[in-house]
Amino acid sequence: MPLSRSLSMTSLSGVLPAWEEDELPVEDLLLFEVAWEVTNKVGGIYTVIQSKAKITVDEWGENFYMMGPYFEHNFKTQVEGCDPPNPAIRKAMDALIHNGCQVHFGRWLIEGSPYVILFDIGSAAWNLDRWKGDLWQTCNIGLPYHDREANDSLILGSLIAWFFKELTDNLGDKPNVIGHFHEWQAGPGLILSRSRKIPMATVFTTHATLLGRYLCAGNVDFYNNLDKFDIDKEAGDRQIYHRYCLERAAVHCAHVFTTVSQITAVEAKHMLHRKPDVVTPNGLNVKKFSAMHEFQNLHSTSKARIQEFVRGHFYGHLDFNLDKTLFFFIAGRYEFSNKGADIFLESLSRLNYLLRVHRNDMTVVVFLIMPAKTNNFNVESLKGQAVRKQLWDTAHAVKEKFGKRLYDALLKGQIPDMNTILDRDDFTIMKRAIYATQRHSLPPVTTHNVLDDSTDPILSNVRRIGLFNSRNDRVKIIFHPEFLSSTSPLLPMDYEDFVRGCNLGVFPSYYEPWGYTPGECSVMGIPSVTTNLSGFGCFMEEHVSDPAAYGIYIVDRRFRSPEESCNQLTQFMFTFCQQSRRQRIIQRNRTERLSDLLDWRYLGRFYIHARHLALSRAFPEKFKTDPMAPLKRITEPALHLTGPVPAAQRDLTQVGF
Repeated sequence: MPLSRSLSMTSLSGVLPAWEEDELPVEDLLLFEVAWEVTNKVGGIYTVIQSKAKITVDEWGENFYMMGPYFEHNFKTQVEGCDPPNPAIRKAMDALIHNGCQVHFGRWLIEGSPYVILFDIGSAAWNLDRWKGDLWQTCNIGLPYHDREANDSLILGSLIAWFFKELTDNLGDKPNVIGHFHEWQAGPGLILSRSRKIPMATVFTTHATLLGRYLCAGNVDFYNNLDKFDIDKEAGDRQIYHRYCLERAAVHCAHVFTTVSQITAVEAKHMLHRKPDVVTPNGLNVKKFSAMHEFQNLHSTSKARIQEFVRGHFYGHLDFNLDKTLFFFIAGRYEFSNKGADIFLESLSRLNYLLRVHRNDMTVVVFLIMPAKTNNFNVESLKGQAVRKQLWDTAHAVKEKFGKRLYDALLKGQIPDMNTILDRDDFTIMKRAIYATQRHSLPPVTTHNVLDDSTDPILSNVRRIGLFNSRNDRVKIIFHPEFLSSTSPLLPMDYEDFVRGCNLGVFPSYYEPWGYTPGECSVMGIPSVTTNLSGFGCFMEEHVSDPAAYGIYIVDRRFRSPEESCNQLTQFMFTFCQQSRRQRIIQRNRTERLSDLLDWRYLGRFYIHARHLALSRAFPEKFKTDPMAPLKRITEPALHLTGPVPAAQRDLTQVGF
């Protein structure tokens, strides 16, 4: 499918094109956004709905509500309970509560503070068999008793459809209701609302097709065989046929079907047999710095903290120059093939060979941040940080004594004898500290004790490629099988601070409907590697004429063999290692300037258009839009991001690297 160049940034100044789009009469509308991850963090959809909340609240005010499942712990820690401001919503909630179902209302304590309506699934579970019968009679979809997630999604969907029925009965003709449903878990609510002919406009967004994720996890040549799969058989073989049916039914029931990227649109057309009406890319809340050098200073500060960890982890083997060390990382769910960890590790082996052959003085320390099952921290890793701290304390104590003696000598008008300014005890302390750093084993590859490490995919591949952090290796590996936290005794950094301190994020995903990780890198001014099979990679190819010049390296995994893709990734990383400090600073400045393109203030327009379209299809007599000419721009010419780097960006070699 050709990727149309629908939008682009107008110039290097980051000014985005204005749009001709009639504003919705939000005072006459109610918008409900339904997702399993409202106040309930499971995966990437949580980031989407949480980050998008502010611009939606800014547009809709108190006419915007989010809906999801109620979990007591999440409600107590994330939601401020209050009464609904709209009497019709209060009546609809009371109708469910008087029938024995618990419904909770409040403000979600995130940016924008949107209203949330949360349904207690446990309180309504006694209706499950009856609602299963309703679903079967409505659309011939049966749910097995052992699939708790599917059963819970049906309970949630039934409660939501019931709520919408009560609400629309109370409202009458005005205001009109829009329901936006995310992913298959919200699908039953949409299916039941439409089958009961509830007067509302519906939008369904798939962030990744169910079957696509399963097929790619099974190492199938997915994209070259999209039109050849027997969809029903593949879903049945993986025992997800009922889930697939819910997803497909929701897609075909919705007035408007959207997905998050062009590559997922191609996938959805074959897997779900409906072409998306609108592509709604995922954005971020971008906080711009008032001065360009501020984010460079943050990079320098965070990098210093990572260097401290590396000093401890590699104690006794710290024979490389930290000022000539680059930090690469990969992060995300532990989907070894889907996230591209397989091709990444193979490329690191080849990069190590190239750096050694070319006698490059750069060292690359690679972090793999992917949560796996562990039973505790690695003792050697903890010892390394203890040894580092002991050395620091020793050096500090000797420095204090040295400084005091030097100060006293200068007060007397003497130049101190450097041979006597430190006594024998000082030298003894320093020698003991040096002996404490001796190590007879190699620095550990992993920071934790990984369960089943003999079969762990990352550790198995590390053994295969032979990267064990030996002195001769120019590429060092640290597998951190846990998400980062500022309270960790090993690497006490939040993810955002860690990303800011790294030099390159590497995300060579095979299956990535969008991919927030490279987008987060771009917003923080950190170059990244992505692929043309990720939504983010496709988006950048579409909007930026030379992504590599702006720190976005796109590996071709769609039209090249795995061997060719691996060589391309290796070359990207080797070329990055050959950059000078000045070149890296300039590139980070250019990368950070792409952030406007990823801001919800810009990308939220796609959601506005989807709602316009849904209203025009649900209520054609009230709302009109031209579906053949979506997202028109004012006629000023749009240019791709090309051109020289402004002088203001070229003179920043003093502020970290």
